[in-house]
Amino acid sequence: MHEDPIELDDELESGEGSEELYERVNIVADKGQEPLRIDKFLMNRVEGATRNKIQQACESGWVIVNDKPVKSNYKVKAGDKIVVMTTKNPENTDVIPEQLDLNIVFEDEDIMIINKQPGMVVHPGCGNYTGTLVNGLAWYLGGQTTEVIEPEIPRFGLVHRIDKNTSGLLVIAKSEKAMNDLAKQFFDHTVQRRYIALVWGDFEEDEGTVEAHVGRHQRFRKIMDAYPDGEYGKDAITHYKVLERFNYVTLIECRLETGRTHQIRVHMQHIGHSLFNDDTYGGNRILKGTVFNKYKQFVDNCFELMPRHALHAQTLGFIHPRTRKPVHFESPMPEDFKAVLEKWRRYISARPLED
Repeated sequence: MHEDPIELDDELESGEGSEELYERVNIVADKGQEPLRIDKFLMNRVEGATRNKIQQACESGWVIVNDKPVKSNYKVKAGDKIVVMTTKNPENTDVIPEQLDLNIVFEDEDIMIINKQPGMVVHPGCGNYTGTLVNGLAWYLGGQTTEVIEPEIPRFGLVHRIDKNTSGLLVIAKSEKAMNDLAKQFFDHTVQRRYIALVWGDFEEDEGTVEAHVGRHQRFRKIMDAYPDGEYGKDAITHYKVLERFNYVTLIECRLETGRTHQIRVHMQHIGHSLFNDDTYGGNRILKGTVFNKYKQFVDNCFELMPRHALHAQTLGFIHPRTRKPVHFESPMPEDFKAVLEKWRRYISARPLED
């Protein structure tokens, strides 16, 4: 259970909260809990929380009970699962440097290019305070010491992020100047980023574009959702191109014009093509194919080979912050991704296609 003080920044108090939300408090009400307003309940349980701040968090939809946002007059009862979100990034806490195996593709005095392996969390957060890329950066860039440090170096370093179970390329800034320059390139959408993804279903066209705002899910606040009418979230554009068809699944390339949280995963789910084995957005079950048990066993074997969503950040290109020359990097397809694709090739070639 996390009972850190609830801290609301100016953005939250003005009602214009950051798109990024982080779990700050996680409490399960005791069996003997008598009905009590949630604002009073949290004041008694969370150090530093005021009733005004809790009420503001409720108004913003960031106090969640049993997976649903609640108002400040909600009566807590026994067994309720209570989560409070915040815009305060947990990476702003102290960082423990750790000697980790960082796959550094390129490095000079300004930048590092890292090929992140699937399963590695990029920055510390709730339940992931060690073993993250930031912990490794703190060791590597901070003089290889185990002393707890302030997070300036990791914060300078992280220009962008990819999900825990997404593999591929990340650029790390080694100075504040490089950080500011690269951040502006990302903001201006001039950075070239291409991903490869295996998704469920076949496409009628060889290429296309998904345009739908991406924002926090209105009910399940830990995940994102697509809003094609633009009523919530931020604008998001994903261009895709078919690379290889397997009838039941398709290998595609995605080019990001924007970089919203879970953008590719949300956009693909939105158009009915959830990523293969994406347990957050519905891809971890059979969405297309036959009813035969052998097919189910085949898909289960694929899931075991690649126990993560099938997404890889393959290419990254931008203007070098010092030389002002274009630089371009590519990451080879990971072994688990290659193995699953090869299984699909063999499966499709060995049997007739069925609806």
